[in-house]
Amino acid sequence: MPVITNIDDLKRIYKRRTPKMFYDYAESGSWTEQTFRENTSDFEKLYLRQRIAVDMTDRSTKSQLVGQDVSMPVALAPVGLTGMQCADGEIKAARAAEKFGVPFTLSTMSICSIEDVAENTEKPFWFQVYTLKDDDFMRRLFDRAKAAKCSALVITVDLQIMGQRHKDIRNGLSAPPKLTPASIMDMMTRVQWGLGMLGTKRRTFGNVVGHAKGVDATGSLSAWTSQAFDHSLDWDRIKEFRKWWDGPVILKGILDADDARKALDVGADAIVVSNHGGRQLDGAISSIRALPSILDAVGDKIEVHLDSGIRSGQDVLKAVAMGAKGCMIGRAFVYGLGAMGEAGVTKALEVIHKELDTSMALCGERDVNNLGRHNLLVPKGFAGEWE
Repeated sequence: MPVITNIDDLKRIYKRRTPKMFYDYAESGSWTEQTFRENTSDFEKLYLRQRIAVDMTDRSTKSQLVGQDVSMPVALAPVGLTGMQCADGEIKAARAAEKFGVPFTLSTMSICSIEDVAENTEKPFWFQVYTLKDDDFMRRLFDRAKAAKCSALVITVDLQIMGQRHKDIRNGLSAPPKLTPASIMDMMTRVQWGLGMLGTKRRTFGNVVGHAKGVDATGSLSAWTSQAFDHSLDWDRIKEFRKWWDGPVILKGILDADDARKALDVGADAIVVSNHGGRQLDGAISSIRALPSILDAVGDKIEVHLDSGIRSGQDVLKAVAMGAKGCMIGRAFVYGLGAMGEAGVTKALEVIHKELDTSMALCGERDVNNLGRHNLLVPKGFAGEWE
């Protein structure tokens, strides 16, 4: 059993055990990957204020996200193709999140369906939707999520047009993977992954195939996805979606203060400051740099979460201290899933929780809800005015 001390340890195992096309799918950004890199490197520019001689007994990382009690202010982000990182990956990640006491968000483009995850978990999970043209399919997605008793709807608003990710093109990414001499050789060296895939029937997009009109095979799915996203999306359309859902609605993909204000107008309950992990507009600002101006714009009128770049409990601490109510982690839990399945997701959450708890203590704080800018040393200009 390898010794796991941090998320990077899981990442190294994940790279060895998962086929290259799926590793590259997770570990990449669009175009030059500038935004992908700066999402993590900008966290390193924020320093923690060490405090001493403070009573550190009875510490708590417990909080709430959209009215839900959580063991720490973290949710698992929606990640497409999670079931290709590990057989039945969405089910395994959802189970780990449920046991740990944090929300799991199922992607529309998951391998395991809404019904699969609901049948294999006990507590409600969050469901993520893209803004698609097909109203009939969208309404049925909403109805299926309601039937599964999903506790929140996450609407991704930054993917009308997909950013180009060079690695996916070079690898011929697909689900199930295309069988070429290169992909066959690669998968043959990932024995544990291959055995898992042989043992499951879930190998394509469970929420789409057999549900979207005219989509009943991988080939037709490819044609469908290239035409499905709604290029005409506007705020009226988002407002319409809000009316379809009677529970909490979270808008994911906010990176501008004006857009944060508009999210208030359409009745969102929370927003996620996110640049899609650097996978959409390359050259966009990192999420942690965008956070302060968005908080200035909306104050406490709406719950603000942060996504993109979180790789440690210290990153969670910094984001919450900067003013975020909570964080979404994507790649960090995918590393654990690809490395060790459900146990790996649990390990990723344990690592992040321990780092958050220990760092919070060394900053002189006993309660995660008391974190604030007083816990940070922020360089001048980090979140200042831009020309």
